[in-house]
Amino acid sequence: MDAASGKIEQLMLRYFTAGESHGEALVAFLSGLPAGLRVEQAFLDRELWRRQQGFGRGGRMKIERDTAHILSGVRHGRTIGSPISIQLENKDWKNWQESLPVGEGDPARHKRVASPRPGHADLAGALKYNFPEARYVLERASARESAARVAIGALAKTFLRELGVEVLSHVVAVGNVAMQQEVPWEQIQGLYSQEEILLNCAEKETEQRMKDEVDKVLKTGDSLGGVFEVVARGVSPGLGTYAQWDERLDALLAAAVMSLQAVKAVEIGSGVTAAASPGSAVHDEISYGKPENRTGFTRTRNNAGGIEGGVSNGEEIRVRGYLKPISTLRRPLKSVDFSTRQPVSAAYERSDVCVVPAAGVGAEAMVALTLARCALDKFGGDSMGETLRNFQGYCLQLKNY
Repeated sequence: MDAASGKIEQLMLRYFTAGESHGEALVAFLSGLPAGLRVEQAFLDRELWRRQQGFGRGGRMKIERDTAHILSGVRHGRTIGSPISIQLENKDWKNWQESLPVGEGDPARHKRVASPRPGHADLAGALKYNFPEARYVLERASARESAARVAIGALAKTFLRELGVEVLSHVVAVGNVAMQQEVPWEQIQGLYSQEEILLNCAEKETEQRMKDEVDKVLKTGDSLGGVFEVVARGVSPGLGTYAQWDERLDALLAAAVMSLQAVKAVEIGSGVTAAASPGSAVHDEISYGKPENRTGFTRTRNNAGGIEGGVSNGEEIRVRGYLKPISTLRRPLKSVDFSTRQPVSAAYERSDVCVVPAAGVGAEAMVALTLARCALDKFGGDSMGETLRNFQGYCLQLKNY
């Protein structure tokens, strides 16, 4: 039962992850995908590769080469209706087996996080779980966990493609360098085929300026945040609902993207600038013509980001995540020693300088998982054949509206 709403949860799609940053492996679980969905190993691994790319990544990315090892729920290349589990091996585990053993091990080999890093979960987590230092907090709070989400997000993307939906991202801003105009889908789509990902920005001149910003902070031992945008194209009108507060699509997407490590704000459509604009400049006027988006209703602009009243309206869904700078700095900020309570520099762990492109890929996974969940809640189906029949029937209803 959902304690907040008092109703029994009946979500078809459920998922969670397990594992620590320097543990033996990450594991992701996904339950509720219909049987008969074709799964391509190469696509899952490509998504994991994309998450590991980007200018400003740290030494960990030189160690890990993520690949999705499917343990259950897929046989002969297709889902079979049972829960799917995926394992991602941590190749760095060989360097941590004696420091983080499952058994008691040798306490002298434990690598303490002696002073909490400002901006990280270190202090809050240690206080919550009554840990004497922050090693176990770091291990689970680390953004390494997002790799597991990307793996199951790839399965959600695969499902959404059967409904004509594609989900991609691009970088809008790094530090003070930002795109000034909305990027059309075709340009975002063009980024996907890149063999080398710098900052995943659709404008090469702007991307070079972003790179220069990262170079600057790299030299000073600092870190840099930014803004990414996730775009979902082909989403049918009618996902989500205005009927209950916790079933609104915009609320679900905001929570999903906000759940990613280091995301401190989420925007849908032109939400931030809309707050300072008159209604006539914000709301998307409606016209009627040929059924380009399954209904015949069209908009000349998309300030709503594809969602009105908590319901998808058939336009592109656009969600932006605002990422704070990485909290592990090579020139640490002031902190306090856990044991002595004396002033010291914050602990340093090997880290990245800028992860905005990678965070965008993680957000794609969360958006895809959210849309897949809402689609399955609406269309149902234990097999892909049943789901697609229900979906096609709904498309016919829209066409005849």
